[in-house]
Amino acid sequence: MKNQPTRTIRHATDEKPPTGARSGWTRSRIRPIAFWATTFVIVFELTAGSVWNLLPIEWVEAQLRHLGYPHYFADVLAVWQAAAAIAIIAPRLPLIKEWAYAGAFFLWSSAVVSHLTVGDPPRTWGVPLVFGMCAIASWALRPADRRPTGTGLRRSRPADAGQDGAAPSQTRLRDWAVPIGLLVVLYAVSFLTLPAAEAMTRGWAVELGWIDE
Repeated sequence: MKNQPTRTIRHATDEKPPTGARSGWTRSRIRPIAFWATTFVIVFELTAGSVWNLLPIEWVEAQLRHLGYPHYFADVLAVWQAAAAIAIIAPRLPLIKEWAYAGAFFLWSSAVVSHLTVGDPPRTWGVPLVFGMCAIASWALRPADRRPTGTGLRRSRPADAGQDGAAPSQTRLRDWAVPIGLLVVLYAVSFLTLPAAEAMTRGWAVELGWIDE
């Protein structure tokens, strides 16, 4: 009888999850949230930037003149920003994503260097610096199925295997539905908010002395 409480206490102690398991469970929840949060930020910036550069708004034209870039540079940026946004948010295509991440980081790091070179204040290069850091975080946190197979971090899966018992074609359509829908929404928001964005950024350009009021 005296051994019964001891066995009960020992049994209850054995059932406690180890600290490593709890911390691993926490990381498994935080990592995808951090990945999608940073990915959403950079994809939204890329879509909005492609719209701003394609039209372009006065802020873009004033900034190009200030930094010494030709006008057609905005059109080039618009095309590559749109392509990078699609590649990053799309399912699979791991190798193309690597190039898209590299291009996005090159875009924002170049913006930082350009503004620093001409002696602009931190408010001009701080924003692209934040976006560049988000691009690095999204790239580092990307799940296994978004990594090239050469890294050894991507789980292999038969080409004809579906998820949750779905047929391969149904799985592919489902995988693409959310990214396409998100891109449509982001581009719609970018176009609808363009007048407000143009008015706001024009005020910034006036404050910085890039254009006359």
